[in-house]
Amino acid sequence: MTIRLLIVDDDPLVRAGLTLMLGGADDLEIVGEGADGREVPELVALHAPDVVLMDIRMPHVDGLTATERLRALPGAPEVVVLTTFHADEQVLRALRAGAAGFVLKDTKPAEIVAAVRRVAAGDPALSPAVTRQLMAHVAERPEQQPRRATAAARLAELADREREVAVAVGRGRSNAEIAAELYMGVPTVKAHVSRILAKLGLNNRVQIALLVHDAGLSEGEDDV
Repeated sequence: MTIRLLIVDDDPLVRAGLTLMLGGADDLEIVGEGADGREVPELVALHAPDVVLMDIRMPHVDGLTATERLRALPGAPEVVVLTTFHADEQVLRALRAGAAGFVLKDTKPAEIVAAVRRVAAGDPALSPAVTRQLMAHVAERPEQQPRRATAAARLAELADREREVAVAVGRGRSNAEIAAELYMGVPTVKAHVSRILAKLGLNNRVQIALLVHDAGLSEGEDDV
């Protein structure tokens, strides 16, 4: 299946470079380009991309705001944000808004292609190491304690088995690892993840991981 990709970046050289690098992949089709976040709704409606590769810093409507607006719409494409930082506040805000991951602007083309393929398949474009780095960054923030109580209350809405799966997702486990750890089939794990997303109004596994960390469960601080 061909993955339809929309590139949004205010730098024409970056757009041209990404188009050149990614256009050579057999399963990717660059369906459009945008120079600012305010163009995103029209471009998405026109080109129906599967994935949007979105720059964070743009002059009029930044990529964060554009991601929040886009992911609030039904049937929205997945978003991968482009950034020059591994773990800053803007990346965290983008992930909380529903971005499926991020890639650095100096990432090798093959790795960007792999990230696009992962999010198109429903998986986050975040390695466990990067996820842990982001989680540690969140934990350093002074407002984390009030956020913890809210996150714990939301997770309490889940059934016991769903909560176990959510915590495993928050600890960076893959579906196969969760299945082995909790003695269930991979399709059952996927079904639990889908129910968790629906019950909590979340967009993807990254948001589950952030919620689990906010609740203080990502490193086993509390019992499941």
